[in-house]
Amino acid sequence: MQDQHYSEDTPARQGVWKLFDRIAHRYDLLNRLLSMGCDCWWRRKMVGQFPQKQNLRVLDLATGTGDVLFSIQRRFPKLAMGVGLDMSQGMLAQARQKWMRRENATMLHLVRGDATALTFPDASFDAASISFGIRNVIDTPKGLREIYRVLTPEGRALILEFSLPANALIRRFYLFYFRHILPRIGAWLSGDAYAYTYLNRTVETYPYGDAFCQLLADAGFEKVTAQPLTFGIATLYIADKTA
Repeated sequence: MQDQHYSEDTPARQGVWKLFDRIAHRYDLLNRLLSMGCDCWWRRKMVGQFPQKQNLRVLDLATGTGDVLFSIQRRFPKLAMGVGLDMSQGMLAQARQKWMRRENATMLHLVRGDATALTFPDASFDAASISFGIRNVIDTPKGLREIYRVLTPEGRALILEFSLPANALIRRFYLFYFRHILPRIGAWLSGDAYAYTYLNRTVETYPYGDAFCQLLADAGFEKVTAQPLTFGIATLYIADKTA
């Protein structure tokens, strides 16, 4: 499995939530378009790995416009509690608009908060997820330790993040698209040229594969696995808290 490590070229993540405030109104559209719909399948794949038990208490970090949280609710109609947390008020506002169009969402809660300083007590959740957001966390090891802390014993962390394909030919085409085509389309539709340049730079400089699995192990997780998706464009990490 390929590895990737932190680089001096990694963009600064301080205040990155302000970037998402600016593009919140086009975020869902751009996700569907730029991933050619793969983002929906990737999220369904992640939700399918949640613990199969009744009355789940779930935390979705970097919840954005709420897609994962709402997918969890559909899959687990007897969900005890679902909390979506994000630093971006703009993204949460988009999630609340979706919420108003849904029924039976009384067990869902949207809160603004920092993934590196969660305000929840220890062992509050049976599962925690974060999709395409962990690389935006200012201090990844601290964020992973916080996820570990708020999970119950036998709780599960599910992390979905971009990665780079192992196949050299696919990787070459992917990087061309990622560096030259995606930023232009993203800038045109969102009106924010920096946002989609930031995207490819963070992906290319962020740990993935074995390197990210080691970060999870260092945070205390066991039974850590990585599932490359769509030729390795994204990777689903599954990590359990066993004590």
